[in-house]
Amino acid sequence: MSDFSKELAATRDPAKRSWLASANVPTCDFPIQNLPFGIFSEARDARPRVGVAIGDAIVDLAALRAAGHLELDGGIDADEREDVFARASLNAFITLGRDAWRGVRMQLSMLLDAANPALRDDAALRERVLVPMQSATMHLPVDIPGYTDFYSSKEHATNVGSMFRDPKNALLPNWSEMPIGYNGRASSVVVSGTSVRRPMGQLKLPDHERPIYGACRKLDIELETGFIVGRGNALGEPIACDDAQDHIFGMVLLNDWSARDIQQWEYVPLGPFNAKSFATTISPWIVTLDALEPFRVAQPEQTPEPLPYLRHAGQHAFDVALEVRLRPDGTDCATTIARTNFRHMYWTMAQQLAHHTVSGCNTRVGDLMGSGTISGPTPDSFGSLLELTWNGARPIELDSGGTRTFIVDGDELTLAGWCQGDGYRVGFGTCVGKILPARG
Repeated sequence: MSDFSKELAATRDPAKRSWLASANVPTCDFPIQNLPFGIFSEARDARPRVGVAIGDAIVDLAALRAAGHLELDGGIDADEREDVFARASLNAFITLGRDAWRGVRMQLSMLLDAANPALRDDAALRERVLVPMQSATMHLPVDIPGYTDFYSSKEHATNVGSMFRDPKNALLPNWSEMPIGYNGRASSVVVSGTSVRRPMGQLKLPDHERPIYGACRKLDIELETGFIVGRGNALGEPIACDDAQDHIFGMVLLNDWSARDIQQWEYVPLGPFNAKSFATTISPWIVTLDALEPFRVAQPEQTPEPLPYLRHAGQHAFDVALEVRLRPDGTDCATTIARTNFRHMYWTMAQQLAHHTVSGCNTRVGDLMGSGTISGPTPDSFGSLLELTWNGARPIELDSGGTRTFIVDGDELTLAGWCQGDGYRVGFGTCVGKILPARG
């Protein structure tokens, strides 16, 4: 193992601890082994800029670099690296490449280590570069040129196919041959904490000959993750499945809000449109693949064997525990309505990216790729209300009283996710959205 590889591996050492006590709490999402990237601002400096989460604080990378404690090496042009952390998106930093991402990760891991006095014992420097998370405002972490949503959970596809088609033939013939997806709307991707307005659209009621226009009556969530493209490809130059991981910067939680009744009427023959375009919420922190590496596991067995361009050796799933919580308006009581795991996904991120580009489609830094709804094998592990209530036939009981079939105005939905290590966890934080009434 090279010295670089050893230094990178040391950033994931389960025994590693930070001098920031909050980062060492076993249930903290942001220990020193994580170090996710995001964009934040705060009252004393309203400019959005790049930060890294550690415990209950944010490391201001622009301030840290200005203080001379953060280098960007690897042959990067000086002009390119001058203000890369003082920008309102991560795109410029991501464009510098994986060596730059890893170099920053390793420097931060050393600076935040419990045994390193450089930042630990310099109160004035800590005051400049550490921002309390509770006083910060988080922003969309990347400028998103394009957004694609996949349909890669076999359990979810089987449930939906059984519900609306023949249960004996729930999966269409192409589903087991390639990652099914559609191009979504990048302009309506919002950061966690942004309220979402109930969409209007055409609804086809069973007892009406023609559709009506009105507010969505079956508003739903889709529990997903998403990955951010870290290195694009040229038009006409596909990304090989074995190389796809090198093109991924990191992962976020993703809620692809869905208007099920609008979707049911519009999706034939070309798929979702207005039913999905009104909002997609992502978590503010991007967890890098380097942080997730210890939690890599084997993906489900794929039968039939994929075509050659979709084959890859090794393990390409990740053990990420996922939850959905629903909190009605006017109460502090949230009900956990689903628990599942990313490791159930049939098609991997590498396969999704390889299939996306096999036609020659180009991708760009900051592109967002949604996993598709993540459902597990048991009824309490389904990743949508459509499945959890079986299209409204089986209402969910809430801890605060009452029931839900689909989302009502004022409901707040929270997605949470983490990888559980020995005495620590690498978490994503939360992905939160509250539903506002429709505008007629």
